[in-house]
Amino acid sequence: MLQTFIDKEHTFIKNKILYKNHNMSYLETTHDVYKEAALTPDVGLCCTTNPIWELPGLKIPRIMQEMNYGCGSTVHARDLTNNPKMLYVGVGGGMELLQFAYFNRQKGGVIGIDVVDEMLEASRENFIDAEAQNDWFKSEFVELKRGNAMHLPLKDNSIDVAAQNCLFNIFKADDLKKAIAEMYRVLKPHGKLVMSDPTCEQPMNDSLRNDDRLRALCLSGSLPIAEYVKMLTDAGFGTIEIRARKPYRVLDPKHYNTDELIYIESIEVAAIKDPMPGDGPCVFTGKAAIYFGDDDFVDDNAGHILLKNQPLAICDKTANALVNLNRDDIFISESTFHYDGGGCC
Repeated sequence: MLQTFIDKEHTFIKNKILYKNHNMSYLETTHDVYKEAALTPDVGLCCTTNPIWELPGLKIPRIMQEMNYGCGSTVHARDLTNNPKMLYVGVGGGMELLQFAYFNRQKGGVIGIDVVDEMLEASRENFIDAEAQNDWFKSEFVELKRGNAMHLPLKDNSIDVAAQNCLFNIFKADDLKKAIAEMYRVLKPHGKLVMSDPTCEQPMNDSLRNDDRLRALCLSGSLPIAEYVKMLTDAGFGTIEIRARKPYRVLDPKHYNTDELIYIESIEVAAIKDPMPGDGPCVFTGKAAIYFGDDDFVDDNAGHILLKNQPLAICDKTANALVNLNRDDIFISESTFHYDGGGCC
């Protein structure tokens, strides 16, 4: 009787474990992947071709570089003037937290949030190395907090610049909406959400989309750029800047469950908490207008003056409006997906 009871108990426990593993959510899988990456740095976990910023007096410890699990950069000097209060969600090894602190240098000037305790601890340890290599840096410049991207432990309208690097692409649609809404909530008016994420213009089959580990590895959650941007504007962001678009990875039939090669890119985007214009958001994808007519300039009577032979960066909405003028002396470029500011909407 006792042995029968023990055997049944073992069977129950085994089935419970199998059930739990079978029903583990993609977020639990993601947690486990990055817990492992915190304990044993994985240089190839994500792939970024961005050079490491080596600004005057800034040294990035090697361990931080090895734990750079991003797919681009969210650090842009033009966003970081006047000591902004900064938030970084998904801390990795702390590299971009250190880079943000370079521009702030105040106690608690940068807040780093992660749901993985081991990643937070790894960042704390890496900051000790950073202090040894950078005489200006103090660990107290960065406040590390345990938190969830969908429930940020911060007050409304309290952050000037928020950032995430290769995190939001992991989230499924409902969770992505929540994460973006949380970023919008904590940003001050005109604050910026700066991001880097993989995108993909090709369809992916359900097998890839539903592979939790591939999603955690930033390979199967990528959205087309238009859908990605719509998620941001639906949350209320009135201005979107696509700053870079780069090759990222491929999913090939030899190594993945796909009949065709799938090409994945990464983009760098800033979503600005500007009021939503009455005629829709201003989305800058790197288009420009060039007037080449007989006069010194042309005024479209909608707030845009084009000087002769001088390119003017414009949002996609303005590009469409200029096309609708049906003039034969205004050239509109295609999207370069490299917008560097100074545009007109």
